[in-house]
Amino acid sequence: MKRRITLGGAVTLALMFSTVTFVITMLWSMNVFNGSVYNIKERETMYAKLAEVDGIARQNYLYGIDEDRLSDSLIEGYIAGLGDEYGRYFTAEQYNSLMKNYDGQMVDIGLVCGPNPDGYIRIEQVYPDSPALEAGLAKDDLIVKVDELSVTGENYADAVEALRGDPGTTVELLVRREGVEKSYTITRRRVEVPSVEYRMIDNVGYLRIKEFNNNTPDQFNRGLDRLMQEGAEALVFDVRSNPGGPIESVAAMLDRLLPEGPIVSATYKDGRTEVLYTSDAEEITLPMVVLINQSSASAAELFAQALKDYGKCRTVGVTSYGKGVMQNIQRLSDGSALDITVAYYNPPKSANFDGVGIKPDYEVKLNAEQEKELWDLDETNDPQFRKALELVGAAIRNLDPSTDINGEFEATIVDETGESASSSEGESEPGGEGSASSQDGEEEASGDGSSSDSDSSSDAESGEDDGASGS
Repeated sequence: MKRRITLGGAVTLALMFSTVTFVITMLWSMNVFNGSVYNIKERETMYAKLAEVDGIARQNYLYGIDEDRLSDSLIEGYIAGLGDEYGRYFTAEQYNSLMKNYDGQMVDIGLVCGPNPDGYIRIEQVYPDSPALEAGLAKDDLIVKVDELSVTGENYADAVEALRGDPGTTVELLVRREGVEKSYTITRRRVEVPSVEYRMIDNVGYLRIKEFNNNTPDQFNRGLDRLMQEGAEALVFDVRSNPGGPIESVAAMLDRLLPEGPIVSATYKDGRTEVLYTSDAEEITLPMVVLINQSSASAAELFAQALKDYGKCRTVGVTSYGKGVMQNIQRLSDGSALDITVAYYNPPKSANFDGVGIKPDYEVKLNAEQEKELWDLDETNDPQFRKALELVGAAIRNLDPSTDINGEFEATIVDETGESASSSEGESEPGGEGSASSQDGEEEASGDGSSSDSDSSSDAESGEDDGASGS
């Protein structure tokens, strides 16, 4: 039996619903308002205290006040007070330098340097197509004098900085090689920083990704194209000691490798999660292995975990650093900038790895000497590298049961001496997919308000190369 609602009843119901909606809205608004008032009061208290300190200091401090230094220090103190492990304040000069680093180019002579025990500048790498290479400088040369500055341990940083300058200017170097000193006059110019190295090892393409910058995707694609043209039947990606970089950089590289689907998402303070980048349907289907270590951080971890999430690769090495948060750089009105953590960034399918890292499918450790000389090792004496080649080699040969790089390979745990170690129950099983787990629920694009997984971010986050610097 159908019951009819009178007009008066309908009006009453409508009023009831309106009242309930109004009350709920008011309660929510009051809560927001009260929170805002509380925040305003907290800020007023903080500003009042700062003004009190400022007044006392200006009336009583014996020496003069450097206003620029005071201003910068106040902001640095604020960032420190946030407790943000990766938060940083950049002066205008530091911000401009950071953006140049993200561009992957520098104006100098094209060197990676580090101090030797005597305090001289030791050349660790000479960039290809650089003024230093054209002048004939080589790895392990010692720079003992830059213009009129004799290099010592005390002025090392100043000497390295003196290698830089405006395009077209010259620098005079006194260089010692095997005990013999020689003078060089070198003209500075813009140099592309190589962030990707690649070569063929038999039928396997090897790509070492040192860091992620704005020009890394182009270098990566050039290397990948060359290796595939030369007949690569499998790929080994090396992101060991890679500190990370802009999310859009690693996303562009993963797009080349992955099938259609999400690449990375971000979860913000309000609990909102959004997909930042997706890949198209084109992918590379060769067997792949990714090498990681304890200093693989941020975008480097995303690179490895995203490939794992789609079943595209196995990982070899040791558990990675564990940085799954991203920063946002906001440029201030005076040209300086803030860089604070704004979100968790998540791999395509597995849990966030912040504070946890990525556990390798095949744990292979290096001993202390091997760690120290990592980039002087190669496929003949690097246990992690050898394991990676073993895995892709098995996939290429379609050895049973490893007909697919993502099948269940027999795993070998290699101890710190580089020797294989067998357990009483046989060799260990590889770790499962998505082995990273979540903690509570995130190296930066150039430009204002940009997002980064890293590395403006924090030199501390991943352990930089022992004092090495580009010049």
